[in-house]
Amino acid sequence: MTTIPETLFKSQLTGLRLMQRGKVRDIYDIDDERLLIVTTDRLSAFDVILPDPIPGKGIILTALSRFWFERMRPIIGNHLLADPLESVLTRTSEVRQMRPRAMVVRRLQPLPIEAVARGYLIGSAWSDYQRSGQVCGIPLPAGLQQADQLPEPIFTPATKATVGSHDQNIDFAQAVQLLGHDTAEQVRHMTLKIYNEAASYAYRCGIIIADTKFEFARDHEGQLLLIDEALTPDSSRFWPADQYRPGSSPPSFDKQFVRDYLESLAWDRTPPGPHLPAKIIAQTAEKYREAQRRLAGPE
Repeated sequence: MTTIPETLFKSQLTGLRLMQRGKVRDIYDIDDERLLIVTTDRLSAFDVILPDPIPGKGIILTALSRFWFERMRPIIGNHLLADPLESVLTRTSEVRQMRPRAMVVRRLQPLPIEAVARGYLIGSAWSDYQRSGQVCGIPLPAGLQQADQLPEPIFTPATKATVGSHDQNIDFAQAVQLLGHDTAEQVRHMTLKIYNEAASYAYRCGIIIADTKFEFARDHEGQLLLIDEALTPDSSRFWPADQYRPGSSPPSFDKQFVRDYLESLAWDRTPPGPHLPAKIIAQTAEKYREAQRRLAGPE
């Protein structure tokens, strides 16, 4: 029988200053060199934070990010630090609550784009392709269907949106304007390298990673690092490989399930978001748990 984890919609920690409350993560200031990132159970859809949390979601996202950060370490470093929570939180109750969902990380300035890798034609990429035959300025062969695998994975950057706003897809030339040529080239190369490595591993676990997004930063020595989260059901489209069929949107192990439910409602995608039925919450939580089980092993 699955144990229902404690649900956390909003963290309230003593002794640390809250810097930012994002769509999912609460970020606390530790000192000049470190931050504490708490992954809550909040769920956003269409860039709106929904009023109902998904029990255990933050714990799963944290565990999967840690799994992928470690697995990708031979390819790229990341912002994780080994500092114990006891060194930054003074209350035992807070340490116990935060341990499975908090990370002590290096304090870095993120690059100003979302680095997106796409291996399949779905979501906004499918919409772009239908309209122009291209995705973020990249021409694609004619006659592709929804959810078709692309001839090769592509890098499709996006601008970062504030809470309540929408990310905007951009082409590579615009990424160069934001990052500079050398950094844009390095980010594109690393995004696709990580994606290819992860997609190959995930497929052996029975999951297709249709697309995913990363965030990067440079450290004080100028080294590119992977930050935020990595290859979770919140930042990726995970499809069960045995149910994949091109021509329609496949079932998923991510929040697309919630998006599909919300699209059946008369909701205009503006705040406040609608409440989710208990059945949708439970099924969503199970999809996240199944993704973790397949990719990282038993809980």
